[in-house]
Amino acid sequence: MVKLEYNFYNRANVVTIARELIGKLLVSQWDGITTSGRIVETEAYNGVVDRASHAWNGRRTARTEVMFGNAGVAYVYLCYGIHHLFNIVTNVKDIPNAVLIRAVEPVAGIDTMLMRTGKKKLDRTLTSGPGNVTKALGIITKHTGVNLLDDMIFVADDGFKVSNKNILATPRIGVDYAGGDALLPYRFILKDNVYVSGRN
Repeated sequence: MVKLEYNFYNRANVVTIARELIGKLLVSQWDGITTSGRIVETEAYNGVVDRASHAWNGRRTARTEVMFGNAGVAYVYLCYGIHHLFNIVTNVKDIPNAVLIRAVEPVAGIDTMLMRTGKKKLDRTLTSGPGNVTKALGIITKHTGVNLLDDMIFVADDGFKVSNKNILATPRIGVDYAGGDALLPYRFILKDNVYVSGRN
């Protein structure tokens, strides 16, 4: 397992990064506990020119300021006051691009994931959907700003190969407010994976 380096995140095309994250491992580890899942669904958010982005039109708030910082850090925000959603900041400083991790396939620490989510058995609902991903991996808003080059939360390549034909692009979910930008094919899924959320 090789941790992704800064140069992976520090690139101009957030859509390419979102696609290339499919098949990688998202890992969290603290208190001697490691949990991980294979990324099977992502969404790209293209900063100030993307009406679906929190940073559209250059909007900057205390919550979104981390998006304008260095690549390779976590941006975790609360959705509907309930769900903690984990994003990865990309591109150079002051260009606020990010990738939302929408679903993973559990790999390590499944018993811990079940305990964190209050579930009795492993099924697709454990890590399908961005709110379930963070709950299972123990990620919350206090992890905003965590450097993904460190050991607490990171993305790694374990040699798992995904062929291009098995990565599908679709419009993003739940961004109808973004007008024409809602139709952009910025969501990527691993074909036929049961943990993919929403519509395929």
